[in-house]
Amino acid sequence: MTSQLDHFLAALASFASFATLFNVLGATFIGIVIGALPGLTATMGVALFTTLTYTMEPNQAILVLICVYVGAIYGGSRSAILLNIPGTPANAATTLDGFPLAQQGRAGFAMGIATTSSAIGTLIGIVFLLLLAPPLAELALRFQSYEFFWLAVFGIVIAGLMCAADDPLKGWIAGILGLLAAMVGQETIHAYERFSYGVTDLAGGFNLIPVLVGVFGLAEVLTVMRDPPAVLATTKLDRVVPRLSDITRYWRTIIRSGLIGTGIGIIPGVGEDIGAWVSYAAARRASKEAHLFGKGSVEGLTAAETGNNAAIPGAIIPVLTLGIPGSAPAAVLLAAMFIHGVRPGPLIMQEAPEFVYGTVIMLVLATLAMAFLGLALARPLLYVLRVPRHVMMPIVFVLCVIGPFAISQRLFDVWVMVGFGLVGFVLREMKYPMAPLVLGVILGDILDKNLRRALTLADGDVSIFFTRPISAVLWGLTLLLILGAVPQVRALVARAFRRRPRSASAP
Repeated sequence: MTSQLDHFLAALASFASFATLFNVLGATFIGIVIGALPGLTATMGVALFTTLTYTMEPNQAILVLICVYVGAIYGGSRSAILLNIPGTPANAATTLDGFPLAQQGRAGFAMGIATTSSAIGTLIGIVFLLLLAPPLAELALRFQSYEFFWLAVFGIVIAGLMCAADDPLKGWIAGILGLLAAMVGQETIHAYERFSYGVTDLAGGFNLIPVLVGVFGLAEVLTVMRDPPAVLATTKLDRVVPRLSDITRYWRTIIRSGLIGTGIGIIPGVGEDIGAWVSYAAARRASKEAHLFGKGSVEGLTAAETGNNAAIPGAIIPVLTLGIPGSAPAAVLLAAMFIHGVRPGPLIMQEAPEFVYGTVIMLVLATLAMAFLGLALARPLLYVLRVPRHVMMPIVFVLCVIGPFAISQRLFDVWVMVGFGLVGFVLREMKYPMAPLVLGVILGDILDKNLRRALTLADGDVSIFFTRPISAVLWGLTLLLILGAVPQVRALVARAFRRRPRSASAP
């Protein structure tokens, strides 16, 4: 306990500077603006700022990225409430009750509730990050190549299932496409070239940042330019700062949504949008005011915003302890940590425990800045939403080009960004989710490397993948998820449960 306190105090002391204050306020504000503008997602914001913070000191660079991450997920509630368009996918559930509140002339109140709910949700997630990261890192030390292989498979399967609940097959296809893209270039054990076809640039594979900027940046620009322009629900705001009773009235919903959001965030690849939807659905089932949901329910708005922001610290937990992201923005954050020389994974509590506590402090600072800026700048931020898209989108496109080029100074990365952007746009039009695709690109290397390493250790015996205790749990869960998504299997199980009472009552 004493050593943990020492690490925490050491991390706290490293952020005691005016540069930290400037970076926190500036990055959080920019993150809110990025989230508020439809078309600029949190993933894209973190990816672009990864390139801009390349020369900064590692702690300050990661601090800036976390502030952009937290600010953008929260900022998306602005356009969800005022335009009925979620600024980020994580705020889609916010539109259901946020926009009706704005139409009722309570836009300021809705933004105040969204701000306080987001702040409380993030703080709940931070508490669990602080509590769960050390024991989870200790558990992860028992993971070997067999477990990491199954963890990668589990991440693809559950991400595809959660991000495309209506048609999980599309989610799994997107994930497999990402895995195939990750196979391009030199493999990581013997450096043999694969699928490069003699092209020198392809021998290095696809870098993560150009892929992310293309899928979440360029594809989003094309989508926004295709859709009709949105109209503000109102240009006047009522009281923004909510009363204490407005918040404490739904304390059960806040705690429940915070727990759900954190838990969903921990699951690899699922992310903030699923955290918001599951929290919203749970609140609706438990509410005494369920009839108000979808018509301007304050409880519904509270649940959605608490759930999506609680998922942020949740998504960072597997990043720090397993080296596997819990969401798409967390994936970019993971890549940025490697760029800045930080090695997240099972050994982080032994090699750099102060960084884990530093991440907790970064999240707290970002949350405080988000709450302050969100309440103080509610009216000025209205002007941001009035910027015409024919002015904003060309600027975004230029940033999409500059970002990937700035890291490696390779024109090839710009073409990768354009290629994945076009592919992402077409797949979106066909209702394929993008999060599994990106997760496939990230987990492809982990899956490939650990599969071949495990087969080498086991001398080609595949049975050990199924007999080790943790591996058995992981492949069992994966199989249950796949079978649960098959309608015939679900019908068979439902029929079996319906028969049980009749057979039990039979003489």
